[in-house]
Amino acid sequence: MTDLSAFPIAKRWPAQHPDRLQLYSFPTPNGVKVSIALEETGLPYEAHKVDITNDETWTDDFLALNPNGKIPAIIDPDGPGGQPFGLFESGAILVYLADKTGKLVPTDPALRYETIQWVFFQMGHIGPMFGQLGFFYKFAGKDIEDKRPLERYANETKRLLGVLETRLDGREWIMGDTYSIADISMMGWVRGLVQFYEAGDLVGYGDLKNVPAWLDRCLTRPAVERGLQIPPRG
Repeated sequence: MTDLSAFPIAKRWPAQHPDRLQLYSFPTPNGVKVSIALEETGLPYEAHKVDITNDETWTDDFLALNPNGKIPAIIDPDGPGGQPFGLFESGAILVYLADKTGKLVPTDPALRYETIQWVFFQMGHIGPMFGQLGFFYKFAGKDIEDKRPLERYANETKRLLGVLETRLDGREWIMGDTYSIADISMMGWVRGLVQFYEAGDLVGYGDLKNVPAWLDRCLTRPAVERGLQIPPRG
């Protein structure tokens, strides 16, 4: 049996199946990237709910794996060299899982880097900008009298949706005919923008054609339906 005792997080969230990949997460746009990817690849895993609403990412046990205090994070008991391996940052985990399984990323080197390029686009732009929009539109920031921050993030979100709209013109997926980690990285954020933040009207989502159709295709995938609920909030 694999020994995960070197990882403090495994003491706080004990593994029932230590030979499986361990996922420490919560069903947010960043968290579901990894659960969806795991469901798509079929890699055996065990999910642990790290309740961000109770600040569980700021415990010493969690910070020992991710010093940045954010979900998701993983421990792969069969990591490089066959040794247990911990990893954080959702984009890095997506690339790792794709490489480990040989799925969700093209084998052609140029197409592989193009796919990773779009994952970085999500990490550097869509995630931070959509998240700030949500803060200033739905959460505590909405009470700030100065509306310039909201206007800034709304305008930037519109621009980023425009980038996606153009990219998806004539394409089924971000990489054309191939569903990949690029799609997985973005779908939760676009879904959250319109369903959770309820900001579709603010950013002109209804005026788009390609992005809503793409999101619908994403959400009808069985692995996506499952991954969006892992780990359960309740």
